[in-house]
Amino acid sequence: MEGLFENWQLQLQLVGTMAVAMALGGAIGYERELKNRPAGFRTHMLVAGAAALLVGLVDLLAHRYSAEVYSNLVRIDPIRLIEAMVAAVGFLGAGTIFRSGSESVITGITTAASLLMVAVVGIAVGVQSYVLAVGATVTTLSVLWLLGQLEKRFPKKSDRPSSHS
Repeated sequence: MEGLFENWQLQLQLVGTMAVAMALGGAIGYERELKNRPAGFRTHMLVAGAAALLVGLVDLLAHRYSAEVYSNLVRIDPIRLIEAMVAAVGFLGAGTIFRSGSESVITGITTAASLLMVAVVGIAVGVQSYVLAVGATVTTLSVLWLLGQLEKRFPKKSDRPSSHS
């Protein structure tokens, strides 16, 4: 029973950290949800929360295996964790990218990028860089919303009606 509650305060703190990451990821996901994108509110929340939780688990593992008995057996490398998260988010992002018809119209790339961004926001929260995480969230929302408005107002050349038809 002793091991059951070992590090309970650290674990409880990690639950709070995960909740903060999920809230920030949810803000970005809500913007995607409003635009009916393939990955929305819940998906973005889960990606950000998972990233923060994985960072926290590295701390728990480091604490658990920091004893001298394990020092030669266990190596904790947070960079590998980040690499694994980016690869996992890549699979999710690939599921949001679609090519439609013979027109070679590709959609979902921005949503895939936003999934990567919320993973990074989750990592920032996981390492307790809250100012960075909030700043990245606000900047991401600005890019998604403000630049989206500009794209509507000033369509790309390929989106304009052709004068040759």
